[in-house]
Order: sequence, then C-alpha cells, then structure tokens
Amino acid sequence: MNKSKSKGLSLRQKEAATGIAFIALPLISLILFMYYPIIRSFMISAFDWNLLSDPKFIGLDNYKTLMHDEVFKTSLLNTCKWVIIYVPMSVITSFLLALLLDQKLKGAGFFRTLYYLPVVAPIVVVALLFVWIYNTDYGILNFILKKLFNMEPIGWLTDSRYSLFAIAVMSVWKWAGYNMLIFLAALQGIDDGIYEAAAIDGVTPMSKLFKIKIPLVMPSIYFVMLTAVIDAFQMFTEIFIMTKGGPGYSTYTVSYYLWSCAFEYSKMGYACAMAAVMFVIILVVTLVQNKVMDRKVQYDV
Repeated sequence: MNKSKSKGLSLRQKEAATGIAFIALPLISLILFMYYPIIRSFMISAFDWNLLSDPKFIGLDNYKTLMHDEVFKTSLLNTCKWVIIYVPMSVITSFLLALLLDQKLKGAGFFRTLYYLPVVAPIVVVALLFVWIYNTDYGILNFILKKLFNMEPIGWLTDSRYSLFAIAVMSVWKWAGYNMLIFLAALQGIDDGIYEAAAIDGVTPMSKLFKIKIPLVMPSIYFVMLTAVIDAFQMFTEIFIMTKGGPGYSTYTVSYYLWSCAFEYSKMGYACAMAAVMFVIILVVTLVQNKVMDRKVQYDV
C-alpha cells in the first residue's frame, strides 16, 4: 500500500514538473520583457538621466515638472481627443462591416478577405500610402473632391483642424478588418433557432438587431472596445510617420512626446515619468470601463 502511494505521489510530481516546464518559458519572457521594464521604468522616473552620464536621483521632480509642462498637457489632451474620435469610429465601422458580411450572399468570402488585407499590411506602408492620398497639392483625395464638388485643396495633414481626424480615418481603415472578424465570429455563433423564433413572432429587422444581435455579441463588443481604448492611448507609429506631431502640436500625443523626450532630447528619467503617468491613466480608464461594461455583458454558461 505504501508502494502504491509512493507511485501516486511520483506521478503527481511528474505532472507538476511537466506543467512547470510548459509555463516556464512564457513566464520568464513575461517577467523579463514586461514586468521588469515596467518596474524599471518607475524606478528611472525618479532620476535625471541622459543615457550617457550616471543617473542622478531627484525624487519626484520629474512628476512636478510634468504638472507644469504645457506640451505634456497638450499631448495628453490630444491623446484624449484621439481616443474619443478613434474608438467609436473603429467599433461602429467594424460592427457594420460584420453585419454586412454576415449575410448569406455570393462572394462574401472574397469581401471578408478584401476587408482583412489592410490588417496584414505593414503600418509604415499604410501610413506612407495615406500621406500620398492626403497630400494637399497632388493627393488623390483632394483631386476627387475637386472634380466632384469643386472644392479647394484641404491640408489634411498640414491643417490642425483636420490632421487628427485624418489620421484616425487611416487607422480605422487599417484595423477595421481585425475587429470585423471578431464581430463576425460572434454573429455567426448565434443559434439560428433564435432567429426562427423571432421571425414567427414578427420581429422587425431593426428590433432583431437591437434586441437579439447586439445583446448576444456584447462580450465581443466589450473586448473590442477595451482593446481599442488601450491601443488608442498608445498610438505612436502613425504620428511618427505622417505628421511628426505637427502642424504645431496638434497631433502630439503622449506616446510621441515620450519618445521625443527619451530619444531626441535624452531625458530618459522625464520620459519614464511620463510613461508612469500614462500607465496609471490607462489602468484607471480600463478598470472604469471594465466596471461599466461588465454590467451589460452576459456570458453563456
């Protein structure tokens, strides 16, 4: 009996060792490339460091400077504007595309592939493409508007009134296909029996949308909105390629200003303080969003 018990313990130990072996590499990667940089960033934010000389401890001075930094305030405001513009546009566009492609039509598979293609295209290529499309003098967008509506050329990327919105349109076009697939999978997971029962009851298409489809895909809407908000707060590449924060500071975001302080002006401690503030802001927004949205989400058991 003791021998059997010993074998049982040995088997459990082997299973535990196998489990640890499988999770060890991802866990080590997570610690090295995510948790350690976050902790290190918080630590560096308490120093004055230009990457070349030894760090000098200054406590909370970087955070105090941030409170009076007008460029930081402008970039934070622009980041909030970006979230307000981009997130609704992205979610609504993706959901509408998913509704269209959920229909049983000829060629639906082709259009699913077509709408997803921008997602696999490199962001640098897409950004440069839209720089050409938005060009004030010879861009195709102004050319079309001139021909159709006789409009004067618009500085989509050189006029502070349009620049942030123009970049948001490009980002929606780039990423709509990814969110579309998430919504499409959720829509196609709805039981046909629910639609049949609704048809018998004489439910109108609009009621079908708001009373059946949207409530049943709410977990997917919740996920897409959560990830879209987090991604929007970290937006950098589009700004770097298309406007460099201009015109003026109209497209300066916190991510872009952070990068400028760290790698153009060698203010690594100040940049880390900015990153710490953004980390806290994103965390708070995510927790609030999670609290509000979770009440409206029902998961099937």
